[in-house]
Amino acid sequence: MSALTAPNEVVTRALLRQVNVPGLDRPAALITLDNGLDHTKPNTFGPGGLASLDEAITAALAADPAFIAVTGKPYIFCVGADILGLPQLADRAQALEIGRLGHRVFARLKDSTVPTFAFVNGAAMGGGLELALHCHYRTLSGGAAALALPEVSLGLVPGWGGTQLLPNLIGIPAATQVIIQNPLMQNKMLKPKQAAELGIADILLEPADFLERSLEWAADVVRGQVTVTRPEVDKDMWAGVLYFARETLNQRLHGAVPAAYKALDLLETAKDGDFAAGTAAEDEALADLVFSEELRSGLYAFDLVQRRAKRPAGAPDKGLARTITKVGIVGAGLMASQLALLFARRLQVPVVMSDLDQSRVDKGVGYVHTQIEKAVTKGRMDKGTAAKLYGLVSGTVDKGAFADADFVIEAVFEDLGVKKQVWAELEKIVSPEAVLATNTSSLSITEMAAELEHPERVVGFHFFNPVAVLPLLEIVRGERTDDATLATAFAVGKQLKKSSVLVKDAPAFVVNRLLTRFLGTVFAAVDAGTPLDVANSALDPLGLPMRPLALLQLVGPAVAYHVGGTLHAAYPDRFGVSENLRRIADSGQPIVVDDQVNDEVAKLLVVGDQPLTAEQVRQNALDALAQEIRLMLDEGVVAEAQDIDLCMILGAGWPFHLGGVTPYLDRTGTSERVTGQRFLPRGAASLPA
Repeated sequence: MSALTAPNEVVTRALLRQVNVPGLDRPAALITLDNGLDHTKPNTFGPGGLASLDEAITAALAADPAFIAVTGKPYIFCVGADILGLPQLADRAQALEIGRLGHRVFARLKDSTVPTFAFVNGAAMGGGLELALHCHYRTLSGGAAALALPEVSLGLVPGWGGTQLLPNLIGIPAATQVIIQNPLMQNKMLKPKQAAELGIADILLEPADFLERSLEWAADVVRGQVTVTRPEVDKDMWAGVLYFARETLNQRLHGAVPAAYKALDLLETAKDGDFAAGTAAEDEALADLVFSEELRSGLYAFDLVQRRAKRPAGAPDKGLARTITKVGIVGAGLMASQLALLFARRLQVPVVMSDLDQSRVDKGVGYVHTQIEKAVTKGRMDKGTAAKLYGLVSGTVDKGAFADADFVIEAVFEDLGVKKQVWAELEKIVSPEAVLATNTSSLSITEMAAELEHPERVVGFHFFNPVAVLPLLEIVRGERTDDATLATAFAVGKQLKKSSVLVKDAPAFVVNRLLTRFLGTVFAAVDAGTPLDVANSALDPLGLPMRPLALLQLVGPAVAYHVGGTLHAAYPDRFGVSENLRRIADSGQPIVVDDQVNDEVAKLLVVGDQPLTAEQVRQNALDALAQEIRLMLDEGVVAEAQDIDLCMILGAGWPFHLGGVTPYLDRTGTSERVTGQRFLPRGAASLPA
């Protein structure tokens, strides 16, 4: 066993076969990457996989083929390095060796005198996409699910040639977007059409007969019947693009993600085209980052999203879930309309909205129809699917339409009395087995159901806005919610393609409780006299997706004030009520304009004479988070700290390099100083002791 071989590595084998292609006088060599598992466990490269590919290339060249092509098992090309094996590397020398090994093997395809092709039949990410970039030509299936170089989101850089090959293939602006910008935008993936338009692939083919058409196209290239031309890369703009990208990173991240800055340095190296020097620089960067705290937090976050999110802690036996054949939605406002579209698209069952008057109902249904039309216009939905969705979504002022609904969710005004009235009316209409779900952001599920005849079928179903984008669903169990209701809620959440987390019925649940405590601390500093711009920029070193005031504006000052009031009533010693926030909410004015504090809003404030420094504001906010998380865990709001982090990543967009929140609090010593203990064992999301 090599010193690099991970003991638990699932080796991706490179399976070689000779393929006779019409029009060629000798066979082609086709290498198929396959780890022996189904598509839910994608191909990855550890040392064993790289060795297998190396052997396959040697055997292919020995057979003197017409060309060499690399493809993947069904639906998967390769998703890159076996990143979960990275923590097992003993030292920097081993990290350098794994980087050099990948470079050496992949370079054989780049330097081959025999034409080489990548037939990208499915997901290609990280080192998988880098393997394809080393080939002379690339075909791409229109059914490929995910295409990306996501390393920066984890705290790494593309370390097997991506930073050197991609900008010299598609230009520095597009390469910067793929390597830096997309990973930092919730790890945005490229669709096949986008990748082809960027020039990553030479031809886009239909998935049904992708391999056959790829072989035919490759034969045409080899015979000279197809000439592949690529636009010349503009080197004059290189420095300017990277300067702008660095300034953007400084404004957004303030140095918080070392991998992003390393990637910029590597892209700069790529300009002169010295591939050997560039890949050597990648090796050094990889070795530096493998032993960083940011990478350990990133790998922890990745594992939460890929594994824990798919197996929610505390979810009951899925066999208890009831079948849903019709959905009712109480309300027809923006949130309700978003829910109607989501339920119709994912569940493919009738969805009926209801509101107080026909004009509101018509507006809600109209919103759904408009969104469907936009999806068709942009090519994201075919006309047949659109026609079906038009027929599934309807509206009425008669709640009697809910009589045969199996699942009813309310999205009405955030007032306990209003919601209790809604359920009291509906309980007389729906069947005793129908699940009653509430999208409340802070109110008690138990109190909401207290006066019902069947309180056991009421459950919290808290989405995050925008509903179509944010993947988190907080499923809240009231004191009397039964297992069948809860199992149905989790089953529906899975059908909606949301990541569900089981939450105890506690004020504001997880994300809103933490964000309210966080924002409350920042606004308390403003109330004390801290200038708005100082308070707003105090958290910049964390590299959060948006500053506090921008977040407050997104949530809405009125909503934030209302949720703050709910939490103040529950925990008056920790959640204050800011009269300045009320003034801002009443004014209706934006707090920030183009990321700058609105001077008109600043004039509304009545503040004290004890301003804090940015460092004090930041530490107060972190201390408050540490205290609140410890209390939530002690209260059993969620099962473990990992669920807190999962909620913050998926519901609030907190970045992987923080690991959500608890790894950062551990890393900075905040958790031990404030609570007397770490949230996670040392080494779980950090370097070992």
